[in-house]
Amino acid sequence: MKAEFLAGASVAALTVATPAFAAPVYQASPVVQIYNWTGFYAGANVGASWGHAPSNFNDPGLAAGFGFGPGGALPSSFPVPLKPNGFVGGGQFGHNWQVGNRWVLGLEADLQGTTERDRSAFGTTYVCDFEGATCNLGQSRDAKIHWFGTVRGRVGWLVVPTAWLYGTGGLAYGKVSSFGTVVDDINNTGASFRYGGSQVKIGYAVGAGLEGAFLDSRNWTWKMEYLFVDLGSLSGSGREPISGSFYSWDTRFTDHVLRFGVNYRFRQP
Repeated sequence: MKAEFLAGASVAALTVATPAFAAPVYQASPVVQIYNWTGFYAGANVGASWGHAPSNFNDPGLAAGFGFGPGGALPSSFPVPLKPNGFVGGGQFGHNWQVGNRWVLGLEADLQGTTERDRSAFGTTYVCDFEGATCNLGQSRDAKIHWFGTVRGRVGWLVVPTAWLYGTGGLAYGKVSSFGTVVDDINNTGASFRYGGSQVKIGYAVGAGLEGAFLDSRNWTWKMEYLFVDLGSLSGSGREPISGSFYSWDTRFTDHVLRFGVNYRFRQP
């Protein structure tokens, strides 16, 4: 009986002790996937702009035919520093290529609507005959950037795997308009005329930005970007009814844009 008890106790002891001598089991750590910027994306943006549209109206006939007396002559040119500021908003799409662990190359196109507009009205009093009578010449100007778009390359450096600083530059295009009105009360006739036009212009855009991934997301990114946009000059000429002379005008459009946006990435290697 005692032998049987000792045998059973030995079996039980071996059963309990066996796990302590079993081979250890190792569990592999999960592999952390490195973020990669290569792929297509599309998104939207909103921001503000500070435009400049210096406008000049040139009419030698007014200066030659209607200014008399000391200090009474009209100038031949009337420059006005218009500033069509406002809000911008639109969308963008593009493709990025990550090169190694430090660089990202990209190509992006965007289209923006704007509220950018500026107006100015002013008048000039001048001596309009040899007897010293005075007349009034009134003018108004209007400059507007209706919309613009760009097609740009991007070259950037990865600050961290999920964020990069970049420079950008390329083609810009957009619709701009500039109009003016001239009113003169010489001889109490109230002669007036209007000039100007609108056109789609082509220029260039350069800038810089920062783009990064939202926390715990491989599809969504945010970005903030500055662009300088130059759309060139809009100009024209004609013959005015006040003095019968030919006039010319021109307005040059440039824009500073600061915008914020989000992108959705369609491919995440």
